[in-house]
Amino acid sequence: MEGLPPDGALARKLAGHPLQYADFRLADLVDQIGLLLTDFRNANRGEKAAPQPYPEKVWRPESAKAKKKREKKARKESVDARAGYMRIVSQVTPEYAEKG
Repeated sequence: MEGLPPDGALARKLAGHPLQYADFRLADLVDQIGLLLTDFRNANRGEKAAPQPYPEKVWRPESAKAKKKREKKARKESVDARAGYMRIVSQVTPEYAEKG
């Protein structure tokens, strides 16, 4: 693959989707514009008007391996956050700390 373009046909085939690097950058740009527009509308809304929710991100392909890695990272962060919370609870209120 040396000397081949990073977004060429072979690279797209190996990635498992037809999108090129520019397609991902465009999706990032659309997401950022949506966030900025929502922030602008919320900053300039009426006092009694409900805030506008942020738009969903533009779809991007994701490999099964990347999805599993992201889910594993989220589970680890959740476990670490729970452990940190329990550590604070045990220090501040020992009577409510879990015994174990």
